[in-house]
Amino acid sequence: MAPFNLIAVSLLGCLSSLALAAPTPTSNEANFLGKRASANDAAPGYASQNGGTTGGAGGTTTTVSSYAAFTSAVTGDSAKVVYVSGAITKTADQVRVGSNTSIIGKNANAVLTGFGILVKEESNVIIRNLGVKKVLADNGDAIGVQKSTNVWIDHCDVSSDLDHDKDYYDGLIDITHAADYVTVSNTFIHDHYKASLIGHSDSNSAEDTGHLRVTLNNNYWYNINSRGPSFRFGTGHIYNNYYLEVSDGINTRDGAQLLVESNVWSGGKKALYSTDSGYAVTNDNDFGDATHTATVGTLKSVPYSYTLLGSANVKAAVYGTAGQTLTF
Repeated sequence: MAPFNLIAVSLLGCLSSLALAAPTPTSNEANFLGKRASANDAAPGYASQNGGTTGGAGGTTTTVSSYAAFTSAVTGDSAKVVYVSGAITKTADQVRVGSNTSIIGKNANAVLTGFGILVKEESNVIIRNLGVKKVLADNGDAIGVQKSTNVWIDHCDVSSDLDHDKDYYDGLIDITHAADYVTVSNTFIHDHYKASLIGHSDSNSAEDTGHLRVTLNNNYWYNINSRGPSFRFGTGHIYNNYYLEVSDGINTRDGAQLLVESNVWSGGKKALYSTDSGYAVTNDNDFGDATHTATVGTLKSVPYSYTLLGSANVKAAVYGTAGQTLTF
């Protein structure tokens, strides 16, 4: 039997190794750790502009665990925080959400299956820590934002599968019809054919031009066929994202101006490319073996502060922290 002092030294060594192995969060990442999560958190990125996005902070609080209760709780424009407890399953159209609303999953068990969320002609909405999956195309997107301003989608998990044809499901996160000041952060976007559309149509320039200011940061994109995202007309800031097995990634088109920074691709074919006069400025990206052929644009700065992880640090920081990793 080993002497006590040798056992103590061995235990201390193990503890030290564990401490060294644990990643130290960056200042940007630390704001989203579970112990710091709060219904009063304010949005980063473009959603921090135009007066900011606070959702239902300071309003009424409700916890729901059924489709009927959820549908009722998220309607109306009064300030409200709606917590989702557990899984809710129903094949149905998207549920319309009113302004000044926060929808927050209590933990990783808060998953909506078969129906999505639509923010249409509203403002000041937060959707956090929520799973949405397998919404049939006839029922709309997993999360849709249309004609709305100041929307923050954070720490969500959106998915379907690739077992059906490409049109069996609709988009996972589609931001269209002149939506503006939107941020999608720390979200796991996976197992889908056509993931994210920003600007829905080549013929919609009259409505969309001057809008569609969108930030996508610290997201994990996995097993996606296309639209990572497809971005029309607007202004996009895409940074600190990790792309794994995403065949067709960022498509900038129809005059879109993108700033693409500190992103990492692994296993993809086309990381970033232009069609129909889309543009991008790139900074410190690791494109892996994927092609990157975007036409150089003019967007070199954005009107808010942010922290770049650096492409060498993105995978370690985003993998395992994006998605439903908060507890409320």
